Amino acid sequence: MLSALRIVDLGVIGEAEIEPSAGFTAVTGETGAGKTMVVTGLSLLTGAKADASLIRSGAQRALVEGRVSVPDGDLATVVDLGAVVEDGEVLLSRQLTPGRSRELIGGAQIPAATAAKLTSEWITIHGQMEQVRLGSEARQREILDTFAGAPVLDVLKRYKEAYAERRSVAAELSELEAQAKERARELDTLTFSLEEIEAVDPQPGEDVALAAQAQRLQAVDDLRLAATEALTALAGTDYAEDPDALSLVAAAKKALESAADTDPLLKPAFEQIIAASISLSDAASELSGYLGSLEADPIRLEHISARLSDLQGLTRKYGDNVDAVLEWSGQAALRAAELSGTDEKIGKLRTALEELDGRLAGLAAELSEGRKTAAAELEKRAAKELAPLALPDARLSFSISGTELGPNGGDRISLQFSANPGSAPGPLAKVASGGELSRVRLALEVVLAEPGQTFVFDEVDAGIGGQVALEVGRRLKRLAEHSQVIVVTHLAQVAAFADKHYVVSKSNDGQVTSSSIHEVGEDRAEVLATMMSGLNDAAAVEHARALLAEAGNS
Repeated sequence: MLSALRIVDLGVIGEAEIEPSAGFTAVTGETGAGKTMVVTGLSLLTGAKADASLIRSGAQRALVEGRVSVPDGDLATVVDLGAVVEDGEVLLSRQLTPGRSRELIGGAQIPAATAAKLTSEWITIHGQMEQVRLGSEARQREILDTFAGAPVLDVLKRYKEAYAERRSVAAELSELEAQAKERARELDTLTFSLEEIEAVDPQPGEDVALAAQAQRLQAVDDLRLAATEALTALAGTDYAEDPDALSLVAAAKKALESAADTDPLLKPAFEQIIAASISLSDAASELSGYLGSLEADPIRLEHISARLSDLQGLTRKYGDNVDAVLEWSGQAALRAAELSGTDEKIGKLRTALEELDGRLAGLAAELSEGRKTAAAELEKRAAKELAPLALPDARLSFSISGTELGPNGGDRISLQFSANPGSAPGPLAKVASGGELSRVRLALEVVLAEPGQTFVFDEVDAGIGGQVALEVGRRLKRLAEHSQVIVVTHLAQVAAFADKHYVVSKSNDGQVTSSSIHEVGEDRAEVLATMMSGLNDAAAVEHARALLAEAGNS
């Protein structure tokens, strides 16, 4: 419920506040005075698109604030969003500046989509666009499903979930089937490559090890010469004329052997010479063994060369070295296994699609049955509401026919209307006049309304007057017994039934036109008289008082 509304610099309204009744509140005023700004302001609070042109001329910003009760079911969500809730109410705020709009709930800035979803459920706006929407089959289906309640809405929820799942499965299946040839080509290529690698059977690090062996075998003569020269320098030969290193070290050792005993200062040098002798002897032994093992092996070299050639054939295609080839092979094997399993996956998806089609068909049939049952009841209740609205012979019926399964089932739903006996029912949007359409809309709202909702009506009295207007006022009064109703109207017959009556007045200082809103008090009869006849003489006022008495507000 809306307990307060404040508008600042919106349209022609400079600043205005109203405190709507918990029941029925009427807002009236001359054409162009700005009374529709009340509806515009409430629309902004419920997520309507911001338009900088709504900012009052000369103002820097426009502001709309509304204090509303939070339904118990939304309280936790609102608190989680960071909103401040006081006595079960939050302050909604929408600020418009050129190029920017901000919406706050309870002081917390909320994403526009989230705010709109919440607030539009708290306050329902019925303007000219809603009357247009009522003519669409989509809106007519929504009305029927809402009236049907849980028996249909629960099934519809399950249907929507299954329908979304089917779309996902069908899209995946279609993609897999469309790419079948491409996958087959990729699998053939991978299989050929894996077989090629398997035939060579490379081992980790094999190319590096073989390259080192090949390099040694190719340089065997050079290696033998170098080792021989080094060994000769160390140990000499029988035919060598120059002294070798071991002989020279031995001579040094012999020269110091006695002297080191005589002078301890020579001992360190003597010990180092002994160590050098041992090291040189070990090196000579190593070189001798190396020369003994160093043999030319042309057959081995040929084998290594052939093996390296095979390995290079792989590294040219699959990696810079054998280890990279083996890594690629592992990944390729995984991809090949995935591609090989695609046919099985396609089979499973086709089976799933058949199962979902069966489930959807069953749910669609259940939906259709529930809608037909609800339609019969809604038609009866709507007829009872239309009769007092000067449509005693009106027929409102739902045409429900089967069609291809879609997001909301397999029903094509059309609201058919006939205003007079003998007239064949036709689509509501085509056969109903503006006045008839507004009365049908009101009748449906009375039937569909749930306790605690806030309804805002603009143009509900379009195309009507006289006795029909009185009946519209009565129906709005009846709706206000369990819901909050705010109506912008130009008809005194409607406004007379309101629990609170606000008037929007326009003034002009010669430069700027501005409007203000004030609550009607004891002068209500005079205000209604002026609305009816443009006069407030004794006869007009007396007529207005009679109208108030008829409305139960005398």
